[in-house]
Amino acid sequence: METRKVQVTGGSTYTVSLPKEWATENDVSGGSVVEFHPEGDTLLLTPQREERKVEGTLDITGLEGDELMRAVVTMYVSGFDIVTLETTQVTAAQRRTIRDATQGLVGLEVIGETSERVRLQDLLDSSELSMHNAITRMRLVSTTMLADAVAALLADDDDLAADVVQRDDDVDRLWSMVSRVFRSVLRDPSAAAAIGLDRETCFDYHSSARQLERVGDHAAKIATHAQSLGAPPEDAAEALDALLEESTNVIEMGMDALLEEDSDRATDLANDARQRVVRIDELSRAVDDEVRELESQQAQLLGLIVDSLSRSADYGGNVAETALQNAAPRP
Repeated sequence: METRKVQVTGGSTYTVSLPKEWATENDVSGGSVVEFHPEGDTLLLTPQREERKVEGTLDITGLEGDELMRAVVTMYVSGFDIVTLETTQVTAAQRRTIRDATQGLVGLEVIGETSERVRLQDLLDSSELSMHNAITRMRLVSTTMLADAVAALLADDDDLAADVVQRDDDVDRLWSMVSRVFRSVLRDPSAAAAIGLDRETCFDYHSSARQLERVGDHAAKIATHAQSLGAPPEDAAEALDALLEESTNVIEMGMDALLEEDSDRATDLANDARQRVVRIDELSRAVDDEVRELESQQAQLLGLIVDSLSRSADYGGNVAETALQNAAPRP
């Protein structure tokens, strides 16, 4: 850490010198323009740079299927605007996987192809991407998936179950977008200014989006089990429906607390959500006792569904914990 003494020039202007080593490393010299980004009692300074696309290259030799899919997603989330995937010969299978990956990511498109490389570009400006809108959408999709997954089980509706599984892609797409924006905010304070959120709020949104993504995963898991099961007996069905309602309430209350601007109201909502998680543990044990009396394979799969509903409530409780931290007095 270096320190500088603030000087007063002209009677009213405050000036401070920049560390020479930092200025040299960042191409700052006489006449350069720097940007100041105030965050509470902190003032962040960055060099002003011309807007440019951040390019990255990845060797995909030997990468196939899920491994190649994850590689593309990683380059996107890391913040590259233009990604060149290259190898000695791009196979047809690799091209299909790359196209599937781009379809699952907001704004990413294939802009060029040769026998040796595929070039991708993010066509959206980060300032056009709203983290608030993204997590609001994730909240709606994930809780709806959860409700429809249980409905598919109780009604023995395989078509609805299959639809829930497909909708998990929508949640994953939004999660990747939130992760990309969050990482850009960590790297560049001007990105936070562009999206209109401070970095602490971006962290809270990113953390909560991760919880909602996990809710979507469990909803898809419930729907997958529902395709292997018939409708459960009436008593078990009522118990599962009650557990769904309580789990969904925790998620909704946690998100309400996170988005609530009044700190007292947010604290009340978050505390209520956390208390409900304890009651859900008791309800889950009661439902387990109900399904344990069924045929062994059915009881096992229904037990996994109970576990997914309970875990979804835990994720809602994690969002509530984030909301409590956000509503707490700032030091």
